[in-house]
Amino acid sequence: MKKKKRLLWQLYPSYLLITLISLVAVTIYATSSLREFYLDRIASDLQARAYLLEKQILQFLGPLDTQIIDALCKELGKPSATRITVILPSGLRPEVIQAKKGNVGRSIRFSTTLQQRMMYVAIPLMDHKRIVAVIRTSLPVTAIDEKLNSIQTQIAFGGLLIAFAAAGISLYVSRRISRPIEKMKEGAEHFARGDLLHRLPETDLEEIGSLADALNHMAVQLDDRIKTIINQRNELEAILSSMEEGVIAFDMDERIISINQAAARIFESVPKDMLSRSIQEVIRNPELQQFVTQALSSTDNLEGDITLYHEGERIIYLHSTSLRDSSGDQIGILVVMNDVTQMRRLENIRRDFAANVSHEIKTPLTAIKGFVETLRHGSVKNTEEIKRFHSIIQKHVNRLTAILEDLISLSRIEQDDEKKAIKPYGH
Repeated sequence: MKKKKRLLWQLYPSYLLITLISLVAVTIYATSSLREFYLDRIASDLQARAYLLEKQILQFLGPLDTQIIDALCKELGKPSATRITVILPSGLRPEVIQAKKGNVGRSIRFSTTLQQRMMYVAIPLMDHKRIVAVIRTSLPVTAIDEKLNSIQTQIAFGGLLIAFAAAGISLYVSRRISRPIEKMKEGAEHFARGDLLHRLPETDLEEIGSLADALNHMAVQLDDRIKTIINQRNELEAILSSMEEGVIAFDMDERIISINQAAARIFESVPKDMLSRSIQEVIRNPELQQFVTQALSSTDNLEGDITLYHEGERIIYLHSTSLRDSSGDQIGILVVMNDVTQMRRLENIRRDFAANVSHEIKTPLTAIKGFVETLRHGSVKNTEEIKRFHSIIQKHVNRLTAILEDLISLSRIEQDDEKKAIKPYGH
């Protein structure tokens, strides 16, 4: 992984590099310009001196008198420390070649005679539009080089001082820019740790100040929303904890995302040990697993009973409802569970009781019907026998009356129990 750098060490070297490049460029340009300026001035001066000698030397060229020309050149050149030379058109030096073309020749080279660098300027001597000779003036440029080197050293020293000053200013500017950003980084770390009461300091930089204000405002809003969510979660947990029904929420991968105490007690566990785990890990009941799988694959609400065998047989009634997000997509199911063991047992008892009562009622009714039909058809003539039949009928009627009274009493008891169950508080 690439090592990250602090913003300070990305800004500061950039500023410093730009400053140094600018100083080097200015130094090179300044010294080069000064050099060209001085050389141009010297060349112009040498050219002017050559033109001043033009008429004086021209008169000794026809006929040619080399001694007088030599003496004249030495005499005129001595006061100005200028070396003056008159050269015939046959010369091969660069400045002479240029002068023979009718131009002002100029060159700088090392003189083996004088053992120093010299500037040469040559002009043509014209006689009736014909070049008869070349006047060349020269001066040593060593002093100029020394002076330029001195100026260059001074500029470099000044540039070094400016570079130090620029380095300090760059460091100050870089720190001024990076310090508020580092403060915002520290503030963001406080926010990430949940310290939403922390506030970023104000700064006089408009952009960074606006960002700090936005982050502080975000922290306030985030704190309010988190408090609202916590309150809502606490209310929901209080509601779920107070419910007698068990409630379990599953995601689409059959993992438990929420469970209340009642549901955990049904499976003899605690909620924290069941959260974020699949149903296969924490609830080893094939009926419940099958119910959850069917509920997740179905768009309809499902219901049914399952049987648990923890400390005896228990019957749990299940009812599933789809869980959907804000866009309407299903994200899981909610399963509500009720322990209906006693209810199912009572239903079985009631069913058995109804069957027994039906049998108990049917037997005397059949007997009564038989004796009544016998008496109605006049098949029995004996008075004693008729009395016996009446006695038997009376006995079965009494038996039916007793059964009906028992049914009425049972119905009255159930009604009283229901009234007591719904009796309002405070009565």
